[in-house]
Amino acid sequence: MSSDVSYTTEEIAKMLKISKLTVYDLIKKGELPSYRVGKQMRVDAADFEAYKQRAKGMQTAAAQTVTASVPAAERSHSGTGAAPGSMRPLVITGQDISLDILVKYMEKGVSGIRPLREYVGSLDSLISMYHGESDIVSTHLLDGDTGEYNIPYIRKLLVGSSYMVVNLLSRNAGLYVGKGNPLGLKSWADLSRPGLRFMNREKGSGARVLLDEQLRLHGIKPQQLSGYEQEQTNHIGVAAKVASGEADVGVGIEKAAAIVGQVDFIPLIEERYDLVMLKTAENMPWIQSLLGILRSDEFQKELQAIAGYDLTRTGEILFET
Repeated sequence: MSSDVSYTTEEIAKMLKISKLTVYDLIKKGELPSYRVGKQMRVDAADFEAYKQRAKGMQTAAAQTVTASVPAAERSHSGTGAAPGSMRPLVITGQDISLDILVKYMEKGVSGIRPLREYVGSLDSLISMYHGESDIVSTHLLDGDTGEYNIPYIRKLLVGSSYMVVNLLSRNAGLYVGKGNPLGLKSWADLSRPGLRFMNREKGSGARVLLDEQLRLHGIKPQQLSGYEQEQTNHIGVAAKVASGEADVGVGIEKAAAIVGQVDFIPLIEERYDLVMLKTAENMPWIQSLLGILRSDEFQKELQAIAGYDLTRTGEILFET
């Protein structure tokens, strides 16, 4: 088999006839080596074959033992439910550092679960929840017609589902410009200026939706932006392209500008960064634990140490069905 062949988590799940969550669990435990390409996790064919051979060996040994049981990763997704002591994987989508901090608190404060991070944009995250591939979705999607964040999109995409929307934080979004703002950019309308070199985010990200909504509201066609088709998969990547002089302007959040340096930030909107969770009998125990973490002084103090976060509504239930 060619060493150049690799598989996505979806392809692995289909070949092994297991859930995508189980694949994440195998990766998290180190049983299935993986690496990231853009926003996708990939597994080399050789590593996949090696895992299958190890799994076959374990099954053979188990068949010779009366007390044999299936691996924990499979028990947690079997039709009869998780076995005592097994850990249920919870896939948490999004890219903000606040989610990494949240995972740390969940690992020590919520029993029976194994948090797994997936670095996916807001719109793709909601779609993954609709398909049953994620458990906690983070989203910052502006509806330009109402000025409302997230809920208009959630209501359209999660039709028929029972869910809860909880605020994680608010933060400033706007434009990355060169140090000293040499072109004097001040507003969304300035993006219509001829000759600007733009750096975009990928489709499905909250920043891409914010840009497209602002272009629509200001009557600017995407083809007017030189570089609209050039994409980065995170805020830091966009800010870095502006800092290096490869682009004149990009859209993102304030914190990334501070991390990259050599780039200025023009705040234009405060965006609400929310969490979405499906309300099922199985989920409600860890949802209540999660709400306790979000509202705790310890968690909020750690987030307050990071510049650019507004925690006024952190832990507040904004909408539920």
